[in-house]
Amino acid sequence: MLELRGITLTYDAADHPDGSRPTTVLDGIDLTVSDGELVVLAGPTGVGKSTLLGVVAGLVPSYTGGTLTGDVLLDGVSIIERPARERAHAIGYVGQNPAAWFVTDTVEEELAFGMEQLGLPATTMRRRVEETLDLLGIAELRYRDLRTLSGGQQQRVAIGAVLTVHPRLLVLDEPTSALDPTAAEDVLATLTRLVHDLGVSVLVAEHRLERVVPFADRLCLLGGDPARPGTVRVGDPAEVLRDAPIAPPIVELGRLAGWEPLPLTVRDARRQAPELTARLGGPPHRERPASAEPIVEVRRLVLAHGRTPVLREVDLALSPGTVTALMGRNGAGKSTLLWALQGRHEAGSGTVRVVGADPSSLRPEERRSTTGLVPQSPADLLYLETVAAECAAADLSAGADPGACRGLLERLAPGIDPDHHPRDLSEGQRLALAVAIVLTARPPVLLLDEPTRGLDYPAKRALAGLLRELAREPGARRAVLVATHDVEFVAQVADDLVVLAEGEVVSAGPVARGVSESPAFAPQVTKVLGAGWLGVDDVAERLAAGSAGVTP
Repeated sequence: MLELRGITLTYDAADHPDGSRPTTVLDGIDLTVSDGELVVLAGPTGVGKSTLLGVVAGLVPSYTGGTLTGDVLLDGVSIIERPARERAHAIGYVGQNPAAWFVTDTVEEELAFGMEQLGLPATTMRRRVEETLDLLGIAELRYRDLRTLSGGQQQRVAIGAVLTVHPRLLVLDEPTSALDPTAAEDVLATLTRLVHDLGVSVLVAEHRLERVVPFADRLCLLGGDPARPGTVRVGDPAEVLRDAPIAPPIVELGRLAGWEPLPLTVRDARRQAPELTARLGGPPHRERPASAEPIVEVRRLVLAHGRTPVLREVDLALSPGTVTALMGRNGAGKSTLLWALQGRHEAGSGTVRVVGADPSSLRPEERRSTTGLVPQSPADLLYLETVAAECAAADLSAGADPGACRGLLERLAPGIDPDHHPRDLSEGQRLALAVAIVLTARPPVLLLDEPTRGLDYPAKRALAGLLRELAREPGARRAVLVATHDVEFVAQVADDLVVLAEGEVVSAGPVARGVSESPAFAPQVTKVLGAGWLGVDDVAERLAAGSAGVTP
């Protein structure tokens, strides 16, 4: 169906952000996607996955610049010269930031818009809208204003707007990054049903491979070989992941345990787990930070947007030295709670105290001195012309040593050109830059909203380590709250877990207990080995202790 032949994208000196040197982003890419096939595109942060998808959709180089060579064929016919609008009937594209692509006001109008442009009959449009609302489980959002939806809800609407056109190929860039685990499973199950039942082809880029690999027919690893950046390796997912530099936890566990065949699903891993479970013994004991007086206290918080209640009688306490994860379904109120702690939203009733003060009563500069927030849209924090300028401004604003922000950025996303414009970075790189800017100030309360979108596994591991270091920094009274759908990141970073549902706290306590109580929020290692085991690092430490003759 779709064939890429020798796709090479180069930014020459005139196109390069600093005007100094050529850069090859994609280098001789060959890839085919057959009818009724689901192909997963993976690779490190910033390696060019979104760029490759943009080539397929016709957005690159038309809207990005650069020199593109090679060919793109659809059913054997070259379409490389056709603009995106002439490919839209056959190739549906959903980018990482769905809100940027919306053109109407309500969910129902957005689902119908693409069909209107194709001139489909009204009866056909009505039927397809109804089918898509049911397919994605968003019927209750039909009349909602798109601006009032959560990030995850917007992402599902964006996917639905593409599905109503009935394209032959779906091109999806991080389609589950803003979705809670249950919603992500629903979307992926829907995509799989389209592939198997209707013969639709899917090319999807994802960093959370634990979600998509079980559904993949083939895996395309971009930039897996540091010696040959911009090239791909394509094959059976288990074979490609056997020695890939990025891999989901279940594959890392299989590598560590020496399992053959390498498991790609929890079911496969559990079949091989009994011998490993016997070697490991009981789960590890997790040391908790010493208890201290909370520096964030929320009591019976009620907050509404207009007449719509969002938070209901919420209680929350954050103590210094701790990292707390905030989870829940899309639209549960996680982002609203973070903005209430930051001071943008004023409580309808109840109290919010951050370092002893009501944040909504503080001036902006006073808020920044006590609370740092990384929003879901990290580009909102970036306004200068280069990465280097953003880092220098962050150092100056925070009174930090020169190079402090750059050092944090290098830990999260190594190798970013300091002369690049922030708009020219990948979504994950922009997020890493925004996180580094906020962390440079080292405020006593750190709030992060979906901080792992677009980050690969090494970057998430580095971010988890950095947040734990900041929370436990000697002499600092600092608490961290992370709103996320990334259960694997929660397993790495959190001491405590708070779960929201329909604006209410339904669970709160130590993370090991919290994730074991709910299969939806359990990481892969917990599902395989049982309660108390959160990540592959736990297993590696226990095996190392056993081989050294240390009693577990």
